[in-house]
Amino acid sequence: MRLPEVTCDGDGSFVDTKYEMPLGYRVTRASVSDTTQLLPLVEDLEERHPQIHGDIDTAAGDKGYDSQDNCRRLYDEHGIKPVIDIRRMWRDKETKLLDPGRSDNIVYDEEGTIYCLCPATGEQRRMAYGGFEKDRMALKYVCPIKAYGLTCKGSEQCVHAIKSERVCLEIDRRIFTPVSRSSYAWEREYKKRTAVERVNSRLDVSFGFERHFIRGQKKMELRVGLALCVMLSMAVGRIKEQQKELMRSLVKSPAPLDKAA
Repeated sequence: MRLPEVTCDGDGSFVDTKYEMPLGYRVTRASVSDTTQLLPLVEDLEERHPQIHGDIDTAAGDKGYDSQDNCRRLYDEHGIKPVIDIRRMWRDKETKLLDPGRSDNIVYDEEGTIYCLCPATGEQRRMAYGGFEKDRMALKYVCPIKAYGLTCKGSEQCVHAIKSERVCLEIDRRIFTPVSRSSYAWEREYKKRTAVERVNSRLDVSFGFERHFIRGQKKMELRVGLALCVMLSMAVGRIKEQQKELMRSLVKSPAPLDKAA
């Protein structure tokens, strides 16, 4: 069973997005920052289930997990591409030069979108994303003239006209990640984060954690652990009964094998 991507949540849970099964969890005080919990979850999974850890391609998370360290170490140390929403800390619509050390017309915004500025008119155009080059640790972007067949009055003055521009991740590892934030792929992977919300909903509703009277972290860790074990055990039972389509269900009665076939 390959696990292409996982997602994490501020409640400290780590979930497979395809099967919506919990892979790990941590119970912390409300005062503990979510940012500090992502890498320990990944490291725990690597230690306990290295075969699962090695198959993970992407990890999605909300902006609570956004940090340079998380984005860098997820990919560099674990080979997992971060798909983490970004905390907006720049002024609205602010852009920066891609290479401040040279006179250039390539800029980017906080969401990692790359633009070129026409030398003649100053018009700002979005460059086309051309993919991630792993060997160069860079994102490739293509001139709008080449990508979209547009005309540009400043093409003769532009050194990037009809060329590609490579954006090194090291410019800002929080903004530039192996899955470009400005790509459809990033949006598609991030939408899968709803899997963790559904697992948390089952914990709250089906297992009664929405209104509980548990006091003490140790007691909460035990109760949450038992609830997740029940969730996984029921999924295993469904699979063994050849009812894989019901593996997420906690309430639906299993059908007899002769009727389910």
